[in-house]
Amino acid sequence: MTTGQHRAAQPETGPPEEEPLPTIAEQMADQLGGWRGLVESSIPVVVFVLANVIGELRPAVIASVAIALLIAGLRLAQRRPIRHAVNGLFGVGIGAAIAWRTGDERDFYLPGILYGIGYGIALLISAAIRQPLVGWIWSVLVAKGRSEWRADPKLVRTFTQLTVLWGVVWLAKVGVQAGLYLAHQDTALGVARLALGYPPYALLLLITVWTVRRVTREPQPTPLPGA
Repeated sequence: MTTGQHRAAQPETGPPEEEPLPTIAEQMADQLGGWRGLVESSIPVVVFVLANVIGELRPAVIASVAIALLIAGLRLAQRRPIRHAVNGLFGVGIGAAIAWRTGDERDFYLPGILYGIGYGIALLISAAIRQPLVGWIWSVLVAKGRSEWRADPKLVRTFTQLTVLWGVVWLAKVGVQAGLYLAHQDTALGVARLALGYPPYALLLLITVWTVRRVTREPQPTPLPGA
């Protein structure tokens, strides 16, 4: 065997190419569960609001929980991802249990309000201590656990600003719901829960993905010769 043949037979070894990031549409679809995920996560709340307006509290609670269980079971039978269905079932189940116990229909929305307040505060605190939650969530969901952004001051600043944006919007929308809760505006609270659920979340997600991709694709300055 000649030297040339030996070299040709050896596999080329080079740095593995990094997998490209998913497109904006793919990342949005994954986080929101697609149109089906959007619809399925909203159905139990819609059922509760309508059933409670038409009838009484307890039939409305039973109907919303039954629909949430049916959706989760259907996804499981179809061997489809059930993450969004389980999350929805968990939220509906806790709210339904509290409303059933207290006999007050507005308590159905109380866990979501408390969760929103805690989440908004956590976002702002993480930004204040320079450990922005949006950056760490990006690492887990998009960057496959990598956290190189921590070594890039520009990305740290970007994620900090995005985290503040998320926290402010989250507290604003939960503030509207809390005001309706305290004012005993039960039907309006249900409508606000739907209107202020996925639409702001989808908009924030779109802004986040677009901003981070724009920053990471900006060309790095070329160092001057001899610098």
